[in-house]
Amino acid sequence: MTPYWGFPDHIRGPADAKVTLVEYGDFQCPYCGQAEPVVRALLANFGDPRYVWRHLPLTDVHPNAALSAEAGEAADRPRAFWPMHDLLLQHQQELRPVHLVRCAADLGLDVDQFREDLRRPCRRRPGGDDHLGSQ
Repeated sequence: MTPYWGFPDHIRGPADAKVTLVEYGDFQCPYCGQAEPVVRALLANFGDPRYVWRHLPLTDVHPNAALSAEAGEAADRPRAFWPMHDLLLQHQQELRPVHLVRCAADLGLDVDQFREDLRRPCRRRPGGDDHLGSQ
């Protein structure tokens, strides 16, 4: 699968699954938050599907979306993307840097390293090499 926005795909489930569900998600999007319990029910009741999360931060309407995607990536470095994913969707109204750092602490991540990772964004614009910049 081709990553979007320069972020890697995050995948749950077997590579040889008969069904793959791909979600283009934005941690600040209320519809993504509302869809989460439905997605979980589908995954729980549909055998052994593969689920792919692709970041699609809608920065024109969600000012904290890009930084929240970066927080997911910073949490992935110590292999905690999915727990961070769950926390961010549960706390969509609390996605400013102070809240993201608190989520990292709640997950037991190295907070200093997490902060440093947020200062060095990994994402790139589609079709370009320039960083979107940290917020």
